Amino acid sequence: MSTAAPVQGSVDDWLAWQLTLHASEMELGLTRVAEVAQRLGVPGGHAKRVIVAGTNGKGSCAALIERLLADGARVGTYTSPHLWRYNERFRIDGEAVSDRALLDAFQAVEAARGETSLTFFEYGTLAALWLFDEAAVDYAVLEVGLGGRLDAVNIVDGDIALITNIGLDHVDWLGDDRESIGYEKAGVMRTRRPVICCDRQPPASLSQHAARVGAALECIGHEFDIQADSQGWVFSRGAHTRRLAGMAGVLADNLAGALATVDALTARLPAPAAIETACRAQAGLPGRRERVDDTVSMIYDVGHNAEAVAVLAEELLGAPSAGRTHIVLGMLADKPVETVAAHLEKVADRFYFAGLDSLGSRGLAADDLARRVGIEGDRFDSPAAAVAAARNASEAGDRIVVCGSFLTVAHARRPMPS
Repeated sequence: MSTAAPVQGSVDDWLAWQLTLHASEMELGLTRVAEVAQRLGVPGGHAKRVIVAGTNGKGSCAALIERLLADGARVGTYTSPHLWRYNERFRIDGEAVSDRALLDAFQAVEAARGETSLTFFEYGTLAALWLFDEAAVDYAVLEVGLGGRLDAVNIVDGDIALITNIGLDHVDWLGDDRESIGYEKAGVMRTRRPVICCDRQPPASLSQHAARVGAALECIGHEFDIQADSQGWVFSRGAHTRRLAGMAGVLADNLAGALATVDALTARLPAPAAIETACRAQAGLPGRRERVDDTVSMIYDVGHNAEAVAVLAEELLGAPSAGRTHIVLGMLADKPVETVAAHLEKVADRFYFAGLDSLGSRGLAADDLARRVGIEGDRFDSPAAAVAAARNASEAGDRIVVCGSFLTVAHARRPMPS
């Protein structure tokens, strides 16, 4: 039995209390959260809603869509997880919401909750919907937390859905093959509503579910596409075409998915300058293959499954360092650490295994991580200690890659922002 809500408490007090509300940290299902949403009266208002699902690239695509829609419109964006501050999950007009706004949202959710138990993510999702209604946003971009079909975000009937790359992640919850996982992601589809997919080899379960519910599915390489040429990229969807300069830090297929989503939602493509601005903003997202150039370059990437790390390794191989590549790796126990390490081994000169066991219940200790991957490397109690050692061992022209988990990047990329 949880204690009473910390009405006069801080955001941190509320977050700690929310973790006591439900028997488990995670439980898929819509019944409880939908009941509270109805009592709370969310979602309401006039906003058009974009649902973003998939395995990799959700945060990047949400950020691109947010910026592409921002011309003269108010946009609310809900993503997860965060790196440093919980407020990062909720953006209005590109800015994280204030503590005061979050506290108001929490109190509104609590007044509607009654005796219904909610998971931590469900509470946050309801807070996001309340915040966006209060701000009277024109567009709400909502990133699915886990799966789609039974995720709390799926209480919202999206005007459009974007499904990004589908890979093997959260297999204990979603299934152990792409067809099963694709079926869970497809749960965000709605009858006669457009669904954009930027996975070039989507599982058949996506098209099967679209046909079953009558959703209008568009897939990259068919109804829309992006192709490279000598001058950059060319995006096309129906009669709409844009020539774009290539942008470091932006994956072409993610950009294509975001552009197709905005085009389908608004019946127009943004101007080239607006697209360039959106790409610059997405390329600057902390922890998404983020590069900080210096005498020794730092690269931060939160990718934590095989597909995401394969993309990172491919980029590192395609742009070799003048010196050595030092890999700081910290991971959670339920992730495919063996496959991730195998991708990174192709580019690594030296490994530094960072323990996450003191940062979360699923975090691997450095010794356990090293034992599982079977690769020689130094071992450290924390990501910060591993990065310090990598810096001490580096010379001009080297690069340090910090990767494997949101926790690894968050605790290595300090000082934390205020």
